[in-house]
Amino acid sequence: MASALQVLTSGESHGPGLTAIVQGLPAGLPVDLDAIDAQLRRRQGGYGRGARQLIETDRVDILSGVRFGRTLGSPVTLQVPNKDFANWGDRMSVGPVGSEPPPIVEARPGHADFAGMLKYGTGDLRDILERSSARNTVALVAAGALCRQYLAQLGVTVLSHVVVLGGVHGRAGEVDDYAELAHAAEASPVRCADAVAEAAMLAAIDAAGARGDTLGGVFEVVAVGCPPGLGSHIQWDSRLDSRLAAAIMGIQAIKGVEIGMGFGVAEAPGSQVHDELFHDAGSGYTRGSNRAGGLEGGMTNGEPVVVRGAMKPISTMKAPLRSVNMASLEPSVAHFERSDVCAVPAAGVIAEAMVSIVLAEACVAKFAGDGMRECLRNHAGYLAEIAERGYVR
Repeated sequence: MASALQVLTSGESHGPGLTAIVQGLPAGLPVDLDAIDAQLRRRQGGYGRGARQLIETDRVDILSGVRFGRTLGSPVTLQVPNKDFANWGDRMSVGPVGSEPPPIVEARPGHADFAGMLKYGTGDLRDILERSSARNTVALVAAGALCRQYLAQLGVTVLSHVVVLGGVHGRAGEVDDYAELAHAAEASPVRCADAVAEAAMLAAIDAAGARGDTLGGVFEVVAVGCPPGLGSHIQWDSRLDSRLAAAIMGIQAIKGVEIGMGFGVAEAPGSQVHDELFHDAGSGYTRGSNRAGGLEGGMTNGEPVVVRGAMKPISTMKAPLRSVNMASLEPSVAHFERSDVCAVPAAGVIAEAMVSIVLAEACVAKFAGDGMRECLRNHAGYLAEIAERGYVR
């Protein structure tokens, strides 16, 4: 389904830079460059990251669509340079070179290498790894940071925290104070709000790093302040849960997505799954729980939107797995360049960006306006309309 708001990214891991084009934001949206850079720094953080984060200092340049600190309504082009490109000019040259570097042919199990080399007919897995690398999520985080600024104008806040890392389980489930949760997560080197679990997670990362292994985990993203009615039940691809699941699964290394109670709904009776509905004059509509994760019938219901993603361990390992040389077809070990031991904390930040993009798409569609004044007027009018029907935000 074509969206009123569209995000397109380009770039390679060791190329000149990463680019995102965001089309469809209303004119007049205030743009804070420092806030975008802050999100890029959050993506680079987290215990267990590799040497690449010591090279890069990600900062965004805006090449189009913004004037005097406000969007123009035209496409916004965001670009983040790769500092490491200075060390890769010969291997990532756009033009022909006299002597090409030797191809890399030892596919990594779990990576895009094997299928990509067969699909695109290349004899060098660098042609695949450069675009499939999670370094390319820089562009998504930049785009998501811009969308986050649009959502803030509508009273929507997006946060995340790590709930599982390397088999260690932290705090999860329904929360009374999400601002407190976000503060605790940001203070943690693994972005876990549970101090006891944090210590065990740090130890697990150290142990995995010592043996040349990698770790995965689960992050939870929460969007607070969404009014009811974002998304639609009309078509499968307009259901907001469908779009959120696709966006989270679009992040490298994500193998599973849950919304609200998630797979737990398969193990409980309906009386312990569905969120009972109440109403009083002061509070309006309320729920006794949020097991649906803020989504019913493909639409937001006014409760916090709760999405979790399961990240597999990174497939590039210092102690490489067995593989095959795809040129000679002889046994080999997988290619190793450099890698993180664990990137689950960073994946949560990337997932915040993806959720922000999807929610911004839904808000642009719902509160359509060429300029922010029109959009905010439509938003206020909708809130007033549902208030007449008993909804108190």
